[in-house]
Amino acid sequence: MRTVTKINQGWAFSLDAQGVPSEHPVEWKVLDLPYTWNGEDGQDGGNDYFRGKGYFAKTLSKADFGSNDEYYLQFDGVNSSAEIYFNGKKIAEHHGGYSTFRVKVEDIKDNNLLVVVADNKANDRVYPQTADFTFYGGIYRDVKIISVNKNHFDLDYYGAPGIKVTPEIKGKDAEIEVEVYLKKKDNCKVRYEIIADGEIIATKTEDGDDDAEFEIKNVHLWDGLKDPYLYTAKATLIVDGEEVDEISTRFGCREFKIDPEKGFILNGREYSLRGVSRHQDRPQIGNALLYEHHKEDIDLIVEMGANTIRLAHYQHSQDFYDLCDEAGLIIWAEIPYISRHMANGYDNTVSQMKELIAQNYNHPSIVVWGLSNEITIAGASDPHLLKNHRDLNDLCHKMDKTRPTTIAAVSMCTIDSEYIHISDVVSYNHYFGWYGGSTEMNGPWFDEFHKKYPKTPIGLSEYGCEALDWHTSEPVQGDYTEEYQAYYHEELIKQIAERKYLWATHVWNMFDFAADARAEGGENGMNHKGLVTFDRKYKKDSYFAYQAWLSEKPMIHLCGKRYIDRVEDTTKVTVYSNCDEVELFANGVSVGKQKKGRYPFFYFNVKNEGETALVAKAGGLEDSGVIRKVDKPNEDYIMKEEGSVINWFEINTPDGYYSINDTIGDIMSTAGGKIAAVKILLKAKKALSSGKGGKTEVAGFDTSGIKFNASMLKGLYAMASGFTVKRVFSMIGGGKFTKEQILEINAILNKVKKKNK
Repeated sequence: MRTVTKINQGWAFSLDAQGVPSEHPVEWKVLDLPYTWNGEDGQDGGNDYFRGKGYFAKTLSKADFGSNDEYYLQFDGVNSSAEIYFNGKKIAEHHGGYSTFRVKVEDIKDNNLLVVVADNKANDRVYPQTADFTFYGGIYRDVKIISVNKNHFDLDYYGAPGIKVTPEIKGKDAEIEVEVYLKKKDNCKVRYEIIADGEIIATKTEDGDDDAEFEIKNVHLWDGLKDPYLYTAKATLIVDGEEVDEISTRFGCREFKIDPEKGFILNGREYSLRGVSRHQDRPQIGNALLYEHHKEDIDLIVEMGANTIRLAHYQHSQDFYDLCDEAGLIIWAEIPYISRHMANGYDNTVSQMKELIAQNYNHPSIVVWGLSNEITIAGASDPHLLKNHRDLNDLCHKMDKTRPTTIAAVSMCTIDSEYIHISDVVSYNHYFGWYGGSTEMNGPWFDEFHKKYPKTPIGLSEYGCEALDWHTSEPVQGDYTEEYQAYYHEELIKQIAERKYLWATHVWNMFDFAADARAEGGENGMNHKGLVTFDRKYKKDSYFAYQAWLSEKPMIHLCGKRYIDRVEDTTKVTVYSNCDEVELFANGVSVGKQKKGRYPFFYFNVKNEGETALVAKAGGLEDSGVIRKVDKPNEDYIMKEEGSVINWFEINTPDGYYSINDTIGDIMSTAGGKIAAVKILLKAKKALSSGKGGKTEVAGFDTSGIKFNASMLKGLYAMASGFTVKRVFSMIGGGKFTKEQILEINAILNKVKKKNK
């Protein structure tokens, strides 16, 4: 029978090696897997983390392989490309850093040298290459030896488990088809077993070429968070009467559909999908996670009350998919076909999609396959891009007849684009209220889509805004405060709750994550849109807004615990609770009681005198905090941008006239503002053409290859109208504009009178 052995300990590693060693390199660093070499430089900003080849070597004895007939090495994740050498001979290569692959090993000696060359350098054929996250290099998941009999279930089929289970609900019962991947052998049979609660409830023995079909009476459904029940299917290979190999998988029996009016329907009932997206990395260790890290993430998501996760933007660990099955979470799984379509990347999208589906088919938590994310940033009319998507869509349906396909479209992509209507369902990434526009634009946009395409299920695949430990009583778009993030999510919750036709909504993001190209918010190298901090230690106020909305478990949260020093005489205090009534106390005296309205958000005005102990109470629960009256704003609460070109106190803001602190929408609302805009554009064009050259980047993205059409420009203006001019300069970044050039533009705006309000 097969054995599976992890070989994570005692690897030699080097970033400086000049080639594949012929003997064990004693001078290299010794480490254990999982490991990435970008755990620090991939998180500190500057877009300068090492992307290249890392060399891993391990000596294996013959005894390490066991005593079977054939041997495979299984790699659960090597980013982004891998070359495998065994005793000096190259035996395999793999392109795609997030999926499992296996390599057959032959000619095993008493002592053997295994070398893995992991390579995350930039190229034009392996996805991802352009995206708002760090592409950590290394062997960041387990490596295993699989030892098998010469007759065994197939280990060469796209890294798949070798067994495929397809349940179909028939009233109160279920029909189960179990298929195994088996290289044909004479005189072989397969014994199939269905196991429930540790007991065999059905068994069949079939010839090796035949699938098995079962009927489960009064089937126990996999029913989301309520009851995520799992069965097990086991297959045993029997050759000439001897059991020689065995594999098993868990599966769930459920049925679902996505309705353009009612949204997601699970097991016959409406089941609105409201949740988050997840990036997997953590401080210092990047993507090199252990099981306990995955478990902590699941626990935080379930505690918040979410019932769905978009696992972006790549295949995640099998540990995490297993945990999603166990928790009852509904999952969107996708490949890293993202941001920039590459003409030479077609084959890689196909191979990554085959691996994603083959390896994850049995997970009941997964309900859609994602074809791409924001791939039309440079335009949606490229014939090759469209063919790539049509072919991927067909591939998904060929490999899996039970699940629909989806895409995550960038805001600027017109709803009439051919690309939008390739997949079975569609979602959009919208940041109205953060990257331009305003929060109230989100709902009406979806209403417009739904009105024009009433038969197309539409969802919200990304929305969010950034927050660090900055604070204010007057939050505004773009200030990176925890208070604005909380306000933003309150407003989005209200708009989502009114539109049950949205088949799924996913906050971007559950956790802060590393994006080494970023320089925003006062901490470079990070995207801070998480509801929870990068280290998972602090839940931002917005986390509790969702918990109050989504969780059935009674809860209460007093907002603003990190915002103590306040200058105003009367301050707003926000409480989130799913209880029917909340009462707030200030220094032991009741400020008042409030009944829950349509949404679980409670707002109190509190006198700010001296130091005030606040206690919020509801349903036998309470939460507390402190505020303190100060004469001057606490400088620790005000964002300080590292490397900022211009500081707020250098900007002239004459009363009644515009400045770069005003929004593009306000400026363009006057005739004088439109004239000034032309002058500013001319100056900006001159500055860009005479600058350092190279790429033009916005928020870390290379925009030099984007071709804008009328529809895209209209959409961009709608988004950009909410930006201040100063924020536009900060997002372009990269030293494209000097302080003097920005102040010249400010001087132009200082001559334009504001519209009377």
